[in-house]
Order: sequence, then C-alpha cells, then structure tokens
Amino acid sequence: MSNNTSTEHGWLTPTSGDPDYDEALDRLLSRWMRNVSGLPPAMVRPRWQKEQPSLPSVETNWCAIGVIGCTTDNNPAFTHQTEENVQLWRHETFECMASFYGPDGMSFASRFRDGIAVPQNNSELNLFGLTLGDYTGLTPFPELINQQWVRRYDMTVRLRRKVIREYNIKAIVDVENTVTISTGD
Repeated sequence: MSNNTSTEHGWLTPTSGDPDYDEALDRLLSRWMRNVSGLPPAMVRPRWQKEQPSLPSVETNWCAIGVIGCTTDNNPAFTHQTEENVQLWRHETFECMASFYGPDGMSFASRFRDGIAVPQNNSELNLFGLTLGDYTGLTPFPELINQQWVRRYDMTVRLRRKVIREYNIKAIVDVENTVTISTGD
C-alpha cells in the first residue's frame, strides 16, 4: 500500500480538496439562476432530484436547470512543482440546460440570457471558479403536462473552470549516481 507519495510505488490520490460537483454544483447553478433571472428561490429547481417535487401549476413561472454534459481537455498540465508536491491543472466545460416554464417563461428566459452577458454578473460567477463560455438562443418547446399545454423555453449555457489538484509527487533534488559518458575512443 502506498503512502500517497511518489517515494513508494502505488496509487496516488489528490491531497487537495475537490471543486463543487454533484449536489453542490446543482445548488450553485440554482443560486446563479435565481440571482440573474429574478425568479423566486422556490421556483428554480435542479433538473434531476432524488425525490421529485410536484410540478407547479401551469400559471406559475419556474425553471429547471442542470448539467447535461461535461467535457475536459485531455492534456492536463503539471505545474508548480515544489520539493513536496505538484499541481495538475485541467479545464472543464459544463453544458447546462435551463428550461423555463409558465405564462412568462420567455420573459424570464430572455432576462436570464441578457443577464449572463453582463460582465458584473460573470464576475460574481468567477468568485465560484466558473466563467461563462457561451450560450444558445431560446428554443420554444411546449410540453403537454396533465392534459394541458405548458409554455417552455430551453437554452443551453456552457460554463468553464480550471480545476487544480495537488499530488504528493516529490521533486528530484539530488542524485547520488555518477553518469559516465563514453566518447567511443
């Protein structure tokens, strides 16, 4: 079993904390949506939940948001080598789908679309290690729910971030072997 350093053979795991994933990322996306769109807190929901709450009425404006894809660069950089550890840097792109429902769904969707283009709103997102990559237009996608047509507008937003993980990969600071170069003479 490894001591989690490069001084012994075996697997290495990061020694630094993880960025937000899973439910923590869902909460962050919901907070971002509420603050930029102006929807009330209870009306922004994670797209997928362990226990699905009942759907709001067709007269209620609300939004479901969630990650539908995550891509990474396949060439992480190993940098900031010290005697004790090294950092792995990798960039991730999260593809998030937001669906706006209700009689004013298009209004809230367009408010969100315009709000994410405001530099100050992106600066607030930067505080959580994320930045706006790009976004699509609004796609009308009416949905039949309980025998009633409900207005729905979808858009996809791509967010980017740099992930930094530290590993206990020790630097080579001294070599006790001698290297002899033969000139062939």
